[in-house]
Amino acid sequence: MDIAFINYLKPITMIQQEEMTTLSTVLEKLRIKKMDNEFRWTPEGFHASKGKNYQPEDLKIIKTYRFEGDSDPSESSILYIIEANDGLIGYSLDAYGVYSNHDDEEGYDNFIGKIHVEGREDEVLLDL
Repeated sequence: MDIAFINYLKPITMIQQEEMTTLSTVLEKLRIKKMDNEFRWTPEGFHASKGKNYQPEDLKIIKTYRFEGDSDPSESSILYIIEANDGLIGYSLDAYGVYSNHDDEEGYDNFIGKIHVEGREDEVLLDL
C-alpha cells in the first residue's frame, strides 16, 4: 500500500514521504521505537497489550497516516498513533472502504471520533 495522505496534523517533506511508503514500514519504525502496542477496540473501550482498557478521555491521537492500495482503492487503511494518559504509546489500525467492519453506531468510529487530536509540531515522533 502506498501512502496517500500523511499526518492530518503536520506536513511531511518529500524525503520523509519517500521513506514512509508502506504500512509495514511505519509499523516497523514503531516496533523499533518500542511504540508497537496495539490498541484494540472492544465494547469496553480500547484494550492495550498491557492489559488495560482506555476510554477516549484517557487517550490522544498524536499522528495519523492514511494508506491506499495502488491497484485496488478498497485496500485502504488509517493508522492512528495514540498516547495514553499513563504514557503508553501505540497504534490503532482501521480499514475503511469495503473492508471496514464497523457496523454498530456506538462502535469504533464513534469511539475514535471522541479521542482528542494533539499536534506535535516540534517533536519528531519516529525520526521521519
